[in-house]
Amino acid sequence: MNNRLIFALPLAAVLAFPALAQTTSSTTDQSTPAAAQTQSSSTGTATGKAPLQAQSREGFWGRINPFARKNYVRRQTEPIRDRVNELDELTAGNSKMIKDTDARAQAGIKLASDKADAADQHAVDAANKATVAQQTAQQANTRVQTVETVVTNIDQYKAANQTEIRFRPGQTILSKNAKDALDTMATAVKGQRGYIIEVQGFSSGKGQIAITNSQKMAESVVRYLVLNHEIPVYRIYLVGMGNAPTADEDAKTKRISGGRVEISLLKNDLEQLSANSGAPVTSADQPQQPK
Repeated sequence: MNNRLIFALPLAAVLAFPALAQTTSSTTDQSTPAAAQTQSSSTGTATGKAPLQAQSREGFWGRINPFARKNYVRRQTEPIRDRVNELDELTAGNSKMIKDTDARAQAGIKLASDKADAADQHAVDAANKATVAQQTAQQANTRVQTVETVVTNIDQYKAANQTEIRFRPGQTILSKNAKDALDTMATAVKGQRGYIIEVQGFSSGKGQIAITNSQKMAESVVRYLVLNHEIPVYRIYLVGMGNAPTADEDAKTKRISGGRVEISLLKNDLEQLSANSGAPVTSADQPQQPK
């Protein structure tokens, strides 16, 4: 009797263990979804899906089943594998978005830099143009002032050179020394502007005879300048003074003997204006070829 009791107790314990394990598994499985739901509601996931829940126990051995089948293992790992694939795709998409954003940012930075460089170049060009405009304005202002000065003094002539030619009584022919003196004066004014030549003849004698003789001597000088040096006639002013008295160095008036001609070269500021402006000589100022 005692031997049967000894064998019955271990057998009853073995039979009771599976029932106890099943009850514990059911209680754990019921509490796990509630905990998973609470965690999923409190925290978010990268994929936007609820976190994976623990699979319910299956069979006698529960989670540790040395006799688990392939289908059972596949069912247990498929959700994990799918979630990993989703995370890989999400990571690849995020990487692509980051690269695209970086590329757009670099393109925007380069475009902004190019526009800044172009703006700097435009600023430099504008500064150079402003400098040129200022210089042009200053030159124009200087030229206007020069023109105003010339216009103001257009009829103001200053003596630049003076030559005197002596004639014997009753003669109007130029000597070699007289021609040399006229050549020197004419060469100095060739190609210039803003000058006139004043020719005054003086002769001894009285009345109209003296005036006529002085006129002839002055005309011989003018004829030589026009024919031999092609000085325009309109630049020469001739007058016969007759026996008009002249003043010597002591400011004492005296009458001359024989005849003489005074040639005075007078200039105004027109030549200075021509030199500053670089204006070409007009046809009226150019020497004319004899026919």
